[in-house]
Amino acid sequence: MTPPDRKPHSAGDDGVTEHSVLRLDGGDVHVCQDGPRDAAPALLLVHGSATSSRSWDALVPLLATSHHVVRIDLPGHGRSSEPVGRGYDTAEQARTLGAALDRLRVEHVLAVGHSSGGYAATALAEQRPDLVTALVLINTGPGMKAFIEPRANPIDPAQWPPTDEQIRQFASSGFREGHRVPQELVDELRGMTCHAVTAAMQASTAYLNQRALPDRLSDLGKPLRVIFGDQDRRWRPSSAADYRVVPGAEVEWLPGAGHTPILEEPRRTAALLLDFAGKHISPAPGAP
Repeated sequence: MTPPDRKPHSAGDDGVTEHSVLRLDGGDVHVCQDGPRDAAPALLLVHGSATSSRSWDALVPLLATSHHVVRIDLPGHGRSSEPVGRGYDTAEQARTLGAALDRLRVEHVLAVGHSSGGYAATALAEQRPDLVTALVLINTGPGMKAFIEPRANPIDPAQWPPTDEQIRQFASSGFREGHRVPQELVDELRGMTCHAVTAAMQASTAYLNQRALPDRLSDLGKPLRVIFGDQDRRWRPSSAADYRVVPGAEVEWLPGAGHTPILEEPRRTAALLLDFAGKHISPAPGAP
């Protein structure tokens, strides 16, 4: 592992985020850590397709005062390299998460996935039930029947990299009506290869087509909270109720929030996450 690149990025135990790059067999993986390292299990935040760990920036300061927060850029996203063999299968993404956590010596996590990041989090729990103690899914579609077909035309691979306006049109459904797509996310999507964007999305669809998420989660038997913005324009908001077939699952809707409440409504989202974490995580000694 390379020495941590420490920068004043978001609030942690000492006010900065610790950045590091892990040299894994499948390629280099960028990791961010915040908060007290002795708080366990850690909160593992998994971003969705065509974005990165930066999508959690607004939420991290609200979590890291009392919890160890780990963010990992999935292969081909953010500052992580494309995977060796260019494979984006959801099971492979989960194996990368597990390998990174092993390298960090993180033994237990509460896995939190936003959008398709919820599939990687679920796959990690399937592969490593000893590692994942509980799950929180934020606007993660339960099955393809709940998907809302996009109105915007897909980006033409022949025109890659796309312009700001093309990206904003492509990503607009990821937020409630009228919410501007943050420039840093526009820049990060443009920095990805077309293959990484399309392959990651295809992998998520394949994972859902193999088996619906509520069925997978029912077999896992892990504590589960589902958070869904009721103005989601990518997944039918009422589909969050599909998760109620999972024994003990808690389903919460966020009024007025779209597909990305972690950026649109960070305080309300953090409150729901912290409430759930309080039932399954013991804060670090002396934490508020």
